[in-house]
Amino acid sequence: MSLILIENGRLTDPRGNGCLDASVLIKDGVISRVLSAEDKPQINDGTRASEVQRIDAKGKLVFPGLIDAHVHFRDPGFTEKEDISSGAKAAAHGGFTTVIMMGNTRPPLDTPEILMSALEKGKHTGINIFACGNVTVGMNGRELTDFEALKRAGAVLMSDDGLPILDASVMEKACKKAAECGLVLSLHEEDPAFIGQAGINSGAVAGSMGINGASREAEISMVDRDIRIAADTGAEITIQHISAAESVEAIRKAKAAGIKVHAEGTPHHFSLTEEAVRQWGANARMNPPLRTEADRIAIIEGLKDETIDMIATDHAPHTKEEKDRGLAKAPSGIIGLETALSLTWKSLVIPGHLTPAEAIRRLTRAYEVYGLKGGTLLEGEPADVVIFDPEDSWTVSRESILSKSLNTPFLGETLPGTVRAVICKGKVIYSE
Repeated sequence: MSLILIENGRLTDPRGNGCLDASVLIKDGVISRVLSAEDKPQINDGTRASEVQRIDAKGKLVFPGLIDAHVHFRDPGFTEKEDISSGAKAAAHGGFTTVIMMGNTRPPLDTPEILMSALEKGKHTGINIFACGNVTVGMNGRELTDFEALKRAGAVLMSDDGLPILDASVMEKACKKAAECGLVLSLHEEDPAFIGQAGINSGAVAGSMGINGASREAEISMVDRDIRIAADTGAEITIQHISAAESVEAIRKAKAAGIKVHAEGTPHHFSLTEEAVRQWGANARMNPPLRTEADRIAIIEGLKDETIDMIATDHAPHTKEEKDRGLAKAPSGIIGLETALSLTWKSLVIPGHLTPAEAIRRLTRAYEVYGLKGGTLLEGEPADVVIFDPEDSWTVSRESILSKSLNTPFLGETLPGTVRAVICKGKVIYSE
């Protein structure tokens, strides 16, 4: 028998117990009891006190393990950047007990065999690892994969993330098939016809640097198109990593009309603007790019009214050698698992845009969107728990980051909030 008692913490469980001072008893991998401050935590099952692992969470928040529905663990094919083991360690360090891996690997996750191989590696990491299946064979944007077979193999959603589905007829077929199979399509919305230099906003900063960047229309046009197709087919879609104010408004209107559309907001898009490119160069280059302050505020407003359902990191590790190629030649993308919670606190909670409970809600919403178990500390639920100290801080450095890569514009920055411990499936998998 395995028993853990988390004592004296401030429980923050927006889907279950709400916010209260409480202790949490974990037994054999599940939440056994939640005891309010008025209760005296006691273990009455004959277990000796010496067999109970006690964790004092006084002055700290205790909340459900977070889920990131958009990570790149680069395995198979690019494991010099990240692999499933190192990605899982980075996730736990950031408070994430569940992740969904994207399929733009080499080979891509377009067959049941490749998908199951990746998932098998995930079983040995200590966290809950899921994966998407690719929408099209080889991510070629033309021929649909076998959605049913990929779902049977364990795919929890479908995505060609990293590439848009440009052909509207293919998108329509994919939506019909996804609706038939009960799967959500997660979409990277950037039309290359509107992109000069990918990863940098077509605006004042790019202009001052002599760069023809990525127009906001690249995203807006595809968001509008795919909302229409989803409405026509009855499909459920997620618009990934929203970057433009117009996209936020289009999704807001679609939701009001009853269209089944979800959206992701990334910590970098609600924390930074295109100005970060001046300071950080290639480490502030990502697809879609950082845009203007008005766009950043629109994303925050979307998170406030739940137009944007989920905070997802788009964790995209690259090697130092790749990023050192310079702004024009470096690949797009930054790491995000280990900074996401602190950036949520810095940019959303501390300024008063979201309460702590609302922030945790956005960081756990994907459990519901993708039909996964977790995201609450109700009795009988999986014992995936984070202990977080919002009053502490930490500095982003090579020494403090567990990812293989360090491509982040937050390098050297001191961020609020420290993950003190993470429990997944009833076991302590990270402890500071």
